[in-house]
Amino acid sequence: MKENSSTKKLIIKAIEIKGNCPVYKIGDKTVIEGPEIDLKQSDKVCIHAISCLGNFIVALREGLNPQSLGLAKENNKKAYYQCLDPGTPYTNGGTVIFEVTQVY
Repeated sequence: MKENSSTKKLIIKAIEIKGNCPVYKIGDKTVIEGPEIDLKQSDKVCIHAISCLGNFIVALREGLNPQSLGLAKENNKKAYYQCLDPGTPYTNGGTVIFEVTQVY
């Protein structure tokens, strides 16, 4: 990945797990830098988790306020979202709550 001073980064961290997630443990992170997932800095990457944030990735990466996107409460600089897996009794998986930090 080329370094660029204008590149913006998102750090997506698993902060809570309800049920059984086969991919993430609390504290695991996925790092997005510019248009790429940085596999060297990421602990895990789950296609289901990334797809849930998909519509917001570019907006957050470009610096939009998470509150204006409905992803945070007032005066909170971090965004929050969850995986689409509803967990028991509907599936054998679980829902992961993620915290997204914008880094510039």
